[in-house]
Amino acid sequence: MPRFLTLADVAEQLQINSPAAYALVRSGELKAIQVGGRGQWRVEEKMLEQYIDDRYAEASRMIAAAKAKTD
Repeated sequence: MPRFLTLADVAEQLQINSPAAYALVRSGELKAIQVGGRGQWRVEEKMLEQYIDDRYAEASRMIAAAKAKTD
């Protein structure tokens, strides 16, 4: 996989649509940079991996909190 991914690549990896990938970048949830004269967004592979790891951690926290409420 190349070091930098387009938003289309990110969308494909996450199995979401391109506008959703763009929204993740614009919200700051997914770190990206703008490159080139047209300011196209690129996401470094390690930033995508970090985003995924963060989502797993958040899911674990949510599950633990839900479980604590039922105990």
